[in-house]
Parts: sequence; C-alpha cells; structure tokens
Amino acid sequence: MDGAVLVALTAAIGNLLQGWDNATIAGAVLYIKKEFNLQTQAGIEGLIVATSLIGATVITTCSGPVSDMFGRRPMLIISSVLYFVSGLVMLWSPSINVLLLARLLDGFGIGLAVTLVPVYISETAPPEIRGRLNTFPQFTGSVGMFLSYCMVFSMSLTVSPSWRLMLGVLSIPSLAYFFLALFYLPESPRWLVSKGRMKEAKKVLQRLRGRDDVSGEMALLMEGLGAGGEVSIEEYIISPDDELDDNQEHAVDKDRIKLYGAEEGQSWIAKPVSGQSTLGLVSRHGSVANQSALMDPMVTLFGSVHEKLPEMGSMRSMLFTNFGSMFNISENQVKHENWDEESQRDGDKHSDASGAESDDNLRSPLLSRQGSGTEGPPTSLSMRQGSSYNTANAGEHASMGIGGGWQLAYRKDEKKEGALKRIYLHQEASVGSRRGSIMSLPGCDAHGEGDTVHAAALVSQSVLRTESILAQQTIEEAVEKQTGPITKAIGWRALFEPGVKHALIVGVGIQILQQFSGINGVLYYTPQILEQAGVGVLLSNLGIGSESASFLISGLTTLLMLPSIGIAMRLMDIAGRRLLLLTTLPVLLLSLIVLVLGNVINMGEVTHAVISTISVVVYFCCFVTGFGPIPNILCSEIFPTSVRGICIAICALTFWIGDIIVTYSLPVMLNTIGLAGVFGIYAVVCAIAWVFVFLKVPETKGMPLEVITEFFAVGANKQPGKE
Repeated sequence: MDGAVLVALTAAIGNLLQGWDNATIAGAVLYIKKEFNLQTQAGIEGLIVATSLIGATVITTCSGPVSDMFGRRPMLIISSVLYFVSGLVMLWSPSINVLLLARLLDGFGIGLAVTLVPVYISETAPPEIRGRLNTFPQFTGSVGMFLSYCMVFSMSLTVSPSWRLMLGVLSIPSLAYFFLALFYLPESPRWLVSKGRMKEAKKVLQRLRGRDDVSGEMALLMEGLGAGGEVSIEEYIISPDDELDDNQEHAVDKDRIKLYGAEEGQSWIAKPVSGQSTLGLVSRHGSVANQSALMDPMVTLFGSVHEKLPEMGSMRSMLFTNFGSMFNISENQVKHENWDEESQRDGDKHSDASGAESDDNLRSPLLSRQGSGTEGPPTSLSMRQGSSYNTANAGEHASMGIGGGWQLAYRKDEKKEGALKRIYLHQEASVGSRRGSIMSLPGCDAHGEGDTVHAAALVSQSVLRTESILAQQTIEEAVEKQTGPITKAIGWRALFEPGVKHALIVGVGIQILQQFSGINGVLYYTPQILEQAGVGVLLSNLGIGSESASFLISGLTTLLMLPSIGIAMRLMDIAGRRLLLLTTLPVLLLSLIVLVLGNVINMGEVTHAVISTISVVVYFCCFVTGFGPIPNILCSEIFPTSVRGICIAICALTFWIGDIIVTYSLPVMLNTIGLAGVFGIYAVVCAIAWVFVFLKVPETKGMPLEVITEFFAVGANKQPGKE
C-alpha cells in the first residue's frame, strides 16, 4: 500500500504550493505597496491579492469537464507548469500590470490543484484509507503556509526585503512538483477505465495495490461507469457453490440463484430472503427506530452499514473469511488497521483465540487471502465449483473483494437475454441480533449451518454481458466483447438524475456552509488577538519589528494547525467524516460565542486577551480537524465516475465564489456591525451547518466509490413522494 500513499502525498504537493503562495502574498504585499506607492490605492492592493482568486474561479469552471476529457494527471502537470511560470514572472515583474498577469496565472494553477487533487486521490486510494490520504492536501497546504511564513519572516529581517524574491521562490518547489507529476504520478485508473484503456488501468492498479491480481477491482471500476441507474436492495442467504455444477442453470428453482464472482472460477449459491436485514428494512420504511423523521433516508441507508458490532466471542464464518474474523485482529494487523486487504500476505496467522474484536466494520475486507497454513475448512466464498473443504483448495484461489467489507458478484438478468445484474454484497445481521450487527450469523457454531452468510445486496444493471462471466474471460477480454458502449453520453441532463442531484445538494451545501463558518474572519482577527495577549510586546523587546512580528505570529498560528490535522488523518477512516463534523461543529460554535461575548462584555484587557487567544486556538484546531478537510473529501467521493469531473467543478466553483464573497464582505461588515456582529453571524452559520450535516450528510468512510454512488441512487428514490 506504500504506492497509494506516496502517490497521494506527491499529488498533494499542489496544495502545498497553494498554501505557500497564500502566505507569501500576505507578506509580500506590504513591500509591494511601498515600492509602487499604493498606500492610498486600496483597490489596487486588494486586486493584487484577489487576482489569484479570480483566476482560480475562472479555471474551475472548465477544470472538471477538461479533466474528464484529457485525464487527471495532465491537469496536475499543467498546474505545476502554471505555478512555475507565474513564479518566474513574479520574480521579474517590472510593473503592476505584469504582476497582475502573474497572479492570474498563479490562480489558474491553484484552481486546478485545489479542484483535482482530492479527486485524483479518491480515485487512486483504497477505500479503507481514502479519508486519511485525502487529508494530505489540508496538511501539505498548512505546511506550505508555515514554511512560507518562516521564509518571509527571515527575509523581513534583512535591510531591504525583496518582494520579488519572496514570490519568485515559488518556482523552485513547483519545478520539483512538475518532475514528480511527469515521471512518478500515474493516471487515475478510474479515468483510464472510462476511456477503455484497460491494460493501462490494470498496470496502474497493480502498482498502487502492490499485487498482480486486481481483476476484482477492475470489474468494480468498470461497473462504476454504469452507476446512476435503477438500484434495488435485496437480501440473500449465501452458501458455497458445491451443489450445482457448470452445466446447471443459475436458478435451479425459485429459491436458489447462482452468483458469479468477478474473479475467474468464483461462484456461490444465494437464497433470496426478506425482512431480516437492517439495510433492507431501512430501504423499505425509510427510517429505523429512534430515527428523526426529518432525516434524509439516504443518511439512514448509509448509517445502516456503519453500525457498531456486538461482542461475538470466538464466532467463525465459514464463507467470507472476514465475516467471522474481521474483528479478531492480530497484533500485526492492528498496526495496519486501516489498510486494505492488499497489505495482507499469504501465511499471516489467523487470530482465532483472543476473541478481541474491533468496533469498526470497515477496517478489513469482506474476503481475505487464505494462506496455505490455515487450519480447518476454508472460509472464503472464492472456492471453485465442486471444490471440497481442504487446505490446498483454500490457498488455490483467493478473493480480494472490492474493499471496505464489500464483494462484487453477478447474476443473470431473467428479463433481458444476455444481460447481467451486478450485485454489491455486504454481510448483514441475522434475525434477533442487535440492529446493524454484521457479525451475527445463523448457526455459526455448527459447520452445517455455519456455511451460510446473510448478506444485503445492492442490485442494478451491469455493463458486462452474460458471456463475459460464463466464459471465464479476463476483464480486458470482457470489455473488448461489449456489444455497446460502456458509458452513456454525458451531458448536463445527467446532473438531474436523482442520485447525482441529491449528491450535488450535499456537496454544494457543505461547501457554502464551510465558507461562511468564520475561518476567514478568525484568520483576520488572530494577529490582533495575539497582539493583545502580549506576543507583540514580547517580540518587540527581542528587537523584532512590527512587520516581522506579524509574519512570525501568523507562522505560529499555522503551526498550531499541524497536530490537529494529524489527528484528523488518524480519525478520518475510524470515526468517520460525519461523526467528526458533528463533534467539531459545536466546538466551533462555542468558540465563536465566546469571541462574541469577549467583544461585548468588558472583561479587562488581560482576561479578554487570554479568553480570546484560547478561543482562537480551539477554533483553529477543531476547524482543521473537521470542517476544513471534510467538505473536499466528501465532494470527491459522492459523484459517479461519469460525471465526477463536472460535479467537482460545480462544488469547487461554489467554494471559490463563497471565498470571494466572504473575503470582500468582511471589511464591510466590520465597519457596519462590528467584530461581535461578524462572529455572531458565523456562529449562526455553524449552527445551521450542524443541522445540515445531521439531516443530510451521510457517512462514507471505507466504502468503495462505486458503492457510494449506488447508495445515493437508492436514497434519492426514498425521498418523500417517491416509491
């Protein structure tokens, strides 16, 4: 899994350059004003800073569709070139007009990086660590700001600081980013699959996952291109396919259906049932016990997959390896608890004596590799037809699953000749078990009944044909034999499909609320707060001038963010996006209320400075833990592959427009309603944001992107007034 981590970290250098530039221009503008005598021309000064925002906003309008057309990697390479050229032009800049041109080019680079890096990381990362890797942009952006403030501070101590050199230094890291993007970053495998470049996609996946067998994930990526259609939720009791041979039909009777796996030789027998799974009940009734009537049914659907597990002791599942043992984790596995199944190796010891279970059902895959040393009957559904229970056969064929506890399977479509239904399987609780448990299996202690698994299934139309599975073809061969196009023609009409429209409401809504939650106001106010706390006086006594002191204070403020972002990286795939938002937003609200009271009530200078400083620090730490990185993470996860680029562009455009509005409205509001009024408005927005997250934002941790889009399609059809 090192490949996926390093690729994500390399891509996030684009955000490091953005953070670097934001901090550098904040310091350089002080010296630009002096050289060009702009002290009385506030409009020009603001334009120098804002031109990059304008450039980012403009490029965002076309970045998504263009990346869908030409790929994610070329856009990141172009971003690095724009950073590099803008740095050189700023280093030269003989006039304000040339400087404005350079800032515009810089904004183009920023817009491409901020918009596409989260998309690129989401499309290359394994589901189990996707949230952690997508926190890299927030982390590298803050690192860039800190390093830039340190550079500007050190240069400000010289006799004649050069703003051109401050801005031109950007070319050095951008050049490194260019070479890394050109020679190290692979193209997104999902984009390659969308263009039919299957062999290239397979090589990229093999590199990212560190193994040769990626056929299951290749099938998943193909199926993602057909997302957005009609989706139904069914329930099965699944058993090994040791009863039917190859010559028998997939449905011998009404009670048994033959399911085919994405990997060669996989097949199982499924018996349809109803009324026993949490996911099925939620799908039919739209809510569960103790669920708010106002909550979006989609949120409940996602939540049914993420329920905590009851204590199950030494229970074993005879079919899906990790159904019965995904929470009996050995010490070695705990160290890599969020890694996908690719990090496991043949021969790893299967923990079966400790009985110590984790409470997170997404840390391990649905199916896992069987080592040759595994004792007892094989516990994988990846057995070949007619295989007997023996250790040799267990290691003969291993299923990788598709990540996050999900398995991809197929069945014949009885209504359309030659058509297939794709099925995303996830273990469900048995009757009488605690709601949402995925460990309670009927008769699991006895081999006779324990050889079955109760699974919920998302069923929809596959892009593959029957012969692709029955002929045991490779994924590449299956694509070559498609009788029609894999993807539908994409247009603006696709944005109005129920699932996509629902996801856009979530993505645009959370981006708007993030921008108006107060981060710009608190950043603006922080130097004043720290000055009141005596930091400025202390630095003055050390011989540091006011300008240098402001740079140092800003650098220290940025430094405070880094440990909190580290915490977010750790918790993003454990606690989840939704829980982090619901936990940190009340703290943001409380911090803003304290800042309002501090500006309304006369507490004395010392008390006011101490309370305000603590509030600002707490606000920063909680913001970068939750509301800072999560909106971009969610927006990169919730859209289908076919329209992901254009939907991301819409969300990013919302982000930049909100940023411009907040930046330019802040001085006006400070002059009209004062600091207390500004923070009061931000506090109200945080309260609204909490309600919006609680009612509308689902938990997506650990789920494959293709499964997430299927859930949105189902959830959209469960809205009031729809069947």
